[in-house]
Parts: sequence; C-alpha cells; structure tokens
Amino acid sequence: MNAISSRAYKLGELHPFEGGDRRFIYLVTAGAIFELDGAAGKLIDRLSRAETTHDDLIKELVASGYPEADANELIGEMYRSRVIVSGEVGRTPLAEPPADFPLQTLVMNITNQCNLSCTYCYEFGADKIATPAGKAKYMDLETARASVDFLMKSSADRKGVHITFFGGETLMNFPLLKNVVAYARETGAAHGKMVDFSLTTNATLLTPQIIEFLSVNEIGVTVSMDGPPEMQDKRRVYKNGRGSYATVEPRIRALIANHRTRAITARVTLTDGVTDVIGIYRHLKDDIGFHEVGFAPVTTSAKTSYTISDEDMRNVVKQFHTLADEWLDSALRGMSHGFSNVSDTIGELIQGVNKSHPCGAGLGLVGVGPSGDISPCHRFADADAHSLGNIKDGIDKEKQNDFLSRGHVNAKYDCHTCWARPLCAGGCHHEAFVRYGDTGHANLHYCDWIRDWTNKCLEIYGAISAINPTFLEKFAERKALT
Repeated sequence: MNAISSRAYKLGELHPFEGGDRRFIYLVTAGAIFELDGAAGKLIDRLSRAETTHDDLIKELVASGYPEADANELIGEMYRSRVIVSGEVGRTPLAEPPADFPLQTLVMNITNQCNLSCTYCYEFGADKIATPAGKAKYMDLETARASVDFLMKSSADRKGVHITFFGGETLMNFPLLKNVVAYARETGAAHGKMVDFSLTTNATLLTPQIIEFLSVNEIGVTVSMDGPPEMQDKRRVYKNGRGSYATVEPRIRALIANHRTRAITARVTLTDGVTDVIGIYRHLKDDIGFHEVGFAPVTTSAKTSYTISDEDMRNVVKQFHTLADEWLDSALRGMSHGFSNVSDTIGELIQGVNKSHPCGAGLGLVGVGPSGDISPCHRFADADAHSLGNIKDGIDKEKQNDFLSRGHVNAKYDCHTCWARPLCAGGCHHEAFVRYGDTGHANLHYCDWIRDWTNKCLEIYGAISAINPTFLEKFAERKALT
C-alpha cells in the first residue's frame, strides 16, 4: 500500500452554503467560492461525518458511478486546494504586508469643526479619543499641499490615487478643498497619476455653486443622514438642539438632481431609537433619491444613551435580511437595488478578498488632521496617542509597524478558527479601541452578526451565480469604476 492510498483525509477550513438550489463552499484559507457538483458534494458529505482514507473515498465514489480516474483527479484537486487535508488542519497564517506598501488613499480632515452637534459623534462625543487642544482647527494651504505631495511620494508606482475630504463638517473649509483639487490634479499629472476625489458631508452647507463644483470635478459625495425627520432630528442636531432635517432635505434633493457625474450615496448611523432600517431605507432611497444607502451601528463603549439594545440589534439584523432578499430579487432581474451593505460584501466576494487587516487603515490609507498629524485613518484624527507622525516628517515606521502588527488577523486569537475572517479580520480598529481599549482587539460583540451577515451574502452570491451569472460580471465591472 503506497502513502497516498493510506492517506487519511478530513475537511479543511471551509463553510458550506446553498444558493439557487445549488451547493457551494467558501474556502477560508483562500477566501474563494467553489460550486460543488455531485461527486464533490458526496466527498464533502462523507468527510463531514468522519475521517476517511484515500482508497475508501475512491471506492465510495466509484460505487456511486464515478470513474476511478476521475475520482482520483477530483480528490487530488481538492487536496491541492486544501478543501480536504491530511493530518492536522492547521491554520494558514497570512503574510505580513510589505514594509514599503504604497499608499493609495489619503483622508484629509480639513477641519475638526462642525456646525452640528450630533449626540453620538465619535470625534467629540462621549466616546471621543481626539485631543485637539492647541491644534489647528482648520487645515491651512501649506499643510494641505504638503499632504498632497506626501501622497504622491508615498504612492510609489500606483497610477491612480484617491483623496477623501473629511471633517468635522468638510464644507466648512470649502475654499481649501477647491485649492487642493486644483493642486492635486496638477501635481498628479506631473507624477503621471490620476487623482480621484470624494467627500463626506452633513449637507447643511451645500449651495448651487458648491454642487456645480462637485459635479464639474467629478467628486464623489457621501451624505451622513439618518432618515426621515423623526429619525434625523433625534440626534443629528444643531448646538441649540434644533433638528437638521428641514435644512438638509432640500439641499440633498438639489445635490442629487444637479450632480451629474457621480452617484450620491447616504451613510446612516443606527442608534437607540433609530433602528427602523426599512423605513429609513425607503425614505432615503425611494423618496429622497440616493443611489445607495448603507447602515452601520453606532460606535460606542459601555452603555450610553444611544447604545442599541441587544433586542433592537436582533431586529436590525432581521431588517437587513429583508433588504438583502430585495437586493437578490433585483439582481436576478438584472437590476441594481441600492442597499450598499450587500453591494459592498458581494464586491469583496467577487474579488476573493482575504484580509490580513480589517481595512486599509495605516497601510494603503492614512488620515491627516488639520495640524498635519498623520493617523491610521480619519477616525483617529487629532488623537495624540494614535499619531503615526506628521506630514512634515512622514510616517514613524516604528509606530506604524506596531499598529499593523497588533491589528493583523494572525495576532487575534479569537479570529483563528472563525470561517468569516477573510472578510472581517477582526473588525474596525477604532471600534476595537472604543470598546476594548486596544486597536488590535477583535470586535467580539459583533462576531455572531458578522458571521450571519456573511453567510447571507454568500447565499445571495450563490443564487445569482446559479441563476443570473452575467449580473455578477456587470456588477464587478461597475464596482471597478467606482
């Protein structure tokens, strides 16, 4: 008996699911999806019950009508791809990113000032980590241009780079934003790079002139908005407590009607009392006219006045599933839906994402505060304890390496056996710090939700690939252009 004949097989790290009446597996080690035919399905079913030798697998496949040569080939393919393994399953650690990983995105916090006083604001609310005392409130032209120069230098051979304008309220420093766009285009051309722009705004300061500038310069816009008046005005308020809906609603309609070059999206923060996901979606998508609407639970530490209860969070997930079913129905008819929580996950599944880190923070992306301090992302802007350096001197590699080492999925023990880790990698660094005091801590409070949601999106992917696969191709093309 040779070594292969007596080799004992077991299942590798995989997650089985179904879609469109077909069977699939999500291979964790590769972040890849495979459809199972009859023979592969039998093999998976057999090994899910018990470890089995090579010869016994061959016999069972042949007995079910599968030619022996084909059975050998199938087992070999599944073994090489680690769908099945021999001996200890063993976790395959992801490699560390290269030390000179080129920068792609710069988030410029061009002001830390805001004309609203949202009660859940992560910058200056109850869970603030920013320490802006003595620092500039508005980024000046010298710092802004130095930031653009830093992006050009740090992006190495990348032909395309991205600048996102952020705040505070971004449009409170609109004159600087205009200058940066012109300077970045000129500088990018000199370096042989295309520069793409986007911004996030609360929409209170939009004017016809600003909208025209955003349209002419093809600047993507995300509006932070929490829904119809009773939802928006609950926490997105001015400093005197007055709600902001009446101010932003006509401005947003004007933005959507007159920004001719990019689709406008909404980003909703879910808080206690603001959990009517379906109602909010219907209003923002169908009534206001946003192209896509995305939702995220509020970042919060211990119990606060805006923390979502466990019961309400379960209801949120239920509503997510309802909108996800609508997304699938639209996709099967070849139409886009607009629930970006599904769109974003499907996009990652198409790409075969297998993350070493939850996002690009501190890696392909950094934030720059008004003073020029560099942070892992915009959520850490002006937080001295999380500074990675200053735009004048560049990134402190020791601090960057410490942040990335602690945030790497290999360092998160709780993630080692989770099948959803290729898409999650432990969750948001900022959320981890606010909740656990450590940017490298896994977001354990969301684990069940993430696994449930990832499985739902896998089922959607499977159904589309089985029934209307051309939609996935077109969807991937559209994603590549955004």
